[in-house]
Amino acid sequence: MERKEPYATEEEFNQRVIRYRDIPLVELAPGSKSHIVSTERMTVSFLTMAPDSHFAIHHHESEQIMIVIDGACDEIIEGKLYHLEKGDVAILPSNTEHGGYISDKSCRVIDVFSPPRRDFVAKLEVVKKGTLT
Repeated sequence: MERKEPYATEEEFNQRVIRYRDIPLVELAPGSKSHIVSTERMTVSFLTMAPDSHFAIHHHESEQIMIVIDGACDEIIEGKLYHLEKGDVAILPSNTEHGGYISDKSCRVIDVFSPPRRDFVAKLEVVKKGTLT
């Protein structure tokens, strides 16, 4: 198919696109590492959780959509277990108590938060400062 629009300049591209390989890796919890992208109104976390790890029960102001892209986990949501597998999407309203147990294989998820997770952004900034020195 013929393209009529011009390609973005390198400067335009760099203002709108971040290469995944260039996103710093941030440890969120023992056995859980994430590539984090955040804007004024949302945070996206590309999270990998190690086999047989655990994500402690917690809550946050942000709404969360969790998309399982590989592996499996037992997500604890308000005291009940939900077995999630590749392709499943969990919706967690603001301040929902949740955590998780990871299977004997790793689990990869994409988490979308709104408003942004300021604690994640702070961890990302620490990592960025460490890589710039």
